[in-house]
Amino acid sequence: MSSLLQGENLSKRYGEKLLFEGININISEGDKIALIAKNGTGKTSLLNILTNTDTPDSGNITSKRDLRLAYLPQELNLDPEKTILEAVFFLDDEIISTIREYHSVLSSNNHADLQAILDKMDSLNAWDYETKVKQVLSKLKIDDFSKKIKYLSGGQKKRVALAGTLISEPDLLILDEPTNHLDLDMIEWLEEYLTKTNSAIFMVTHDRYFLDRVCSTIFELDMGQIFIYNGNYSYFVEKRAERIENLQANIDKAQNLMRKEQEWIRRMPKARTSKSKYRIEAFDELKEQASQRIEDEKLQFGIANQRLGKKVINIYNISKSFGSEILISDFSYKIAKNEKIGIIGNNGSGKTTFLNILTNKIKPDSGRVEIGETVKIAYYTQEGLSFDEDSKPIDIIKNIAETVKLKNGKTLSASGFLQYFLFSPEMQYTYVKKLSGGEKRRLYLCSILMTQPNVLLMDEPTNDLDIMTLQVLEEYLSEIEASVIIVSHDRFFMDKIVDHVFVFEGNGKILDFPGNYTQYRYSPYYQRLNQEQKPEKKESPSKESLPKNVSQDKPKKVSFKDKYEYEQLNKELEELNHKKQKLEIEINSGNFNHVELTEKSEEYSKLLEIIEEKEFRWLELDELINQ
Repeated sequence: MSSLLQGENLSKRYGEKLLFEGININISEGDKIALIAKNGTGKTSLLNILTNTDTPDSGNITSKRDLRLAYLPQELNLDPEKTILEAVFFLDDEIISTIREYHSVLSSNNHADLQAILDKMDSLNAWDYETKVKQVLSKLKIDDFSKKIKYLSGGQKKRVALAGTLISEPDLLILDEPTNHLDLDMIEWLEEYLTKTNSAIFMVTHDRYFLDRVCSTIFELDMGQIFIYNGNYSYFVEKRAERIENLQANIDKAQNLMRKEQEWIRRMPKARTSKSKYRIEAFDELKEQASQRIEDEKLQFGIANQRLGKKVINIYNISKSFGSEILISDFSYKIAKNEKIGIIGNNGSGKTTFLNILTNKIKPDSGRVEIGETVKIAYYTQEGLSFDEDSKPIDIIKNIAETVKLKNGKTLSASGFLQYFLFSPEMQYTYVKKLSGGEKRRLYLCSILMTQPNVLLMDEPTNDLDIMTLQVLEEYLSEIEASVIIVSHDRFFMDKIVDHVFVFEGNGKILDFPGNYTQYRYSPYYQRLNQEQKPEKKESPSKESLPKNVSQDKPKKVSFKDKYEYEQLNKELEELNHKKQKLEIEINSGNFNHVELTEKSEEYSKLLEIIEEKEFRWLELDELINQ
């Protein structure tokens, strides 16, 4: 495959902090690469350099001639006065420029130019392109295309930017945390989209299932260098452990040799021969190697939390609505000691509202919540905390507690706790204002956990955390004796931590499913909900309404080919729906083991996608034929 983009001998530092030095990156056609690194070690900086939004201190970027590149950054730059559709159509592309011109003519009532732009839309087949754009936006649950950007939430803005990045179908997609602010349905749709696309992909993501299903190569940025793993996430974990083990062995060997050389230098004669000078230079290199420190140590003992009594949180018939929107309806549950619950559901379905009710931040409309006397709650929110920018991580954590108790009866210092969560001794004394966004998020996590709660509520804790931090957090949550309730879209994280899930199905319904996310995903409950929530088909986007004093959208002639396709679709849809009903009966029969049920469920999901595509095309043809 030919090379699309190359970075040669790239180096970057911020102030005294070296991010990377002399690294080489090559992205070729067909590559699907994930970049993994700890927060604050230069992931986003590297993406910015590759996309020419930042410059390296040294090194060069070269690319294929006329490379079409699309970049989804974390920091968005959307014009707040533009509509959603206008914001998506920002790329320098002939079809997009034509569609943009079409909307401009419509909004300006410039009737003289209308016929010309309609002809141009026809010649470029731009009607289908706009249909595709609106399909992508709809998959990302953006439906009001005329809404201005300034009225959108942060998550909605990220989804609009993602749609704009995808629909251009570039040679190379560079994505920085594309799954942030997506619910589980959107993530699974994006997985499939990126798996099928012909675009090369270079992305940063903390979502390990997403990474596994989309990428075939992993680049790790560690200690200022790039390490390449040609395999999935499991392969990366195994080979990285081997690399760290070998590195540690080399460091230990260098330290042993250095002690011998130090003794020689101490006894070295004053007269320095060429041989002794060479040995001194070699000692300096050895000293540098021996002084390396691997910040990958793990605690081998658990943290002790305050004793939790039999009564934890009892929920009695709570309901909550905002206006006409019902989020929670008559829900009851008794949270047990050390129970670990995951909460999933579409954005806006009431997940955060539920946590806010449990923590008494808001009141239910009816019902009540009772908290046990021994309960000590900590709540990790999406908003986080605002730290004093001139404070230091060690001081922030020490202000909460000087030490934490361990299960073995010993104590762990605030510094040791920070180091457990990957804050090196140097970083602990760095000012907060010098930390990256991900490092600040990790500090917020430490400030919550340092209180040693026995009931922990977490709202999207994996957002903005790197994979290494997530591994530490998973280890921590697996070992602590506490009740844990987690809202998360990270399926790997949920599968590893939770005992069962609360599924916010919409319209106030909450399903308590006995199992983890993956078990739910391939259960009949999911298939039922997926059918119930299937969106109604939208009017064909090619039929935009025109000003009343202008002739309608230049009605298209119905060809024999269109009529034949329409008739065939009627027959195909009848057969496909019959097949769907048959599969539903089989899935709900209870006659399959886990593997067989998974296969049937995957077959069912693919069938639904085929039906959806054909129904959409049928609606277009139906409107054309019956206009």
